[in-house]
Amino acid sequence: MKREMVIQIAPDGSISLEVKGVKGGECIDFSKFLEEALGDVIQREKTSEYYQEAPRGEVSTQRGE
Repeated sequence: MKREMVIQIAPDGSISLEVKGVKGGECIDFSKFLEEALGDVIQREKTSEYYQEAPRGEVSTQRGE
């Protein structure tokens, strides 16, 4: 699934930001730059994707004998 942000600006100037395709706490990192640029976060709702485990990179090692 591709990673994306859905941004909505209401007539009163409030901004809603939804992150899709990012699992675990990575979604907060993914949108951090925008949140910092826009100001204080008033409310944060975590979706089911937030509670899913983020994929981890695979590391393989080999021992020489």
